[in-house]
Amino acid sequence: MLPSALFALLAPIAIAVAAPICQPRASGECNGHAELCDRSYGNITFFGAHDSFAFSEDPFALARDQELDITSQLNLGVRLLQAQSHMNGGVLHFCHTSCALFDGGTVLSYLQTVNTWLQANPNEVLTLLFTNPEGVSLPNVWAPAFQQSGIADLAFVPSAVPTKQSDWPTLGELIDAGKRVVVFLDAGADIDRSVPYILPEFEMIWETPFSVTDASFPCSVDRIAGPLGTTDHMYMINHSLNKNILDTGIIVSDPLDAKTTNGVTSILANAAGCEPLSAGRSPNFVLLDFVNIGQGLQAVNQLNGFS
Repeated sequence: MLPSALFALLAPIAIAVAAPICQPRASGECNGHAELCDRSYGNITFFGAHDSFAFSEDPFALARDQELDITSQLNLGVRLLQAQSHMNGGVLHFCHTSCALFDGGTVLSYLQTVNTWLQANPNEVLTLLFTNPEGVSLPNVWAPAFQQSGIADLAFVPSAVPTKQSDWPTLGELIDAGKRVVVFLDAGADIDRSVPYILPEFEMIWETPFSVTDASFPCSVDRIAGPLGTTDHMYMINHSLNKNILDTGIIVSDPLDAKTTNGVTSILANAAGCEPLSAGRSPNFVLLDFVNIGQGLQAVNQLNGFS
């Protein structure tokens, strides 16, 4: 045993070594702007990619919604990645409606790609918004993918669920804490809180209607859950224009009009139409198809107060 005097001398050193060290930001910027470091996560507009996994350069791939791969989307400025999950051969995949229509690969592989980018970009806060239409188990299926990919270590857990729009930490606080990934799931996390970093979407975010075929994008609250009121939620505009093929009810995304749809004028008009429903606030998330076409990032920057 160590003499008591020596133990007293070494104990503070041992505690200091064992304590986690919070690394300061490598630069003065957060998500590309110094001004965002002191701004609440709930008071920022993020550039989003709808069906981010469903990318292809093939114009005849009608089920695609993006032309750029995940890493390229992130490099472009996307800070919200949306994806739809389905089980395929006993493994969780990201697929468009069904894996027979468009299979984007396993959720684990997707998350590993995202984690690689995050490690190379330490001053970025990213939101993941996934759908769970088959009610796949959070602890048995979702959590292992997050853990094995390394994303679980970066995932933020709020002090309360639901968290009001006004109560989120700043981007700087998220980055400094090493918890710079916010994960939402549309179904399952509302009834199963066993994986605390997988958050119930509709308790904290409402959306505008999806599969829109009207280029004027009339705004309404499409999905929401309590107990918070509408203006205490963050919200997302689904700014993706679709075509109803020959009035058959088959809806596909419209790359031909994407330059106009993803233009500053169209996006800002959609955002302005929603402001009366959100106490005058801009949307927190702008979700687009074909993020490389048009001026999506420019519009989001303007909504954040940057020219």
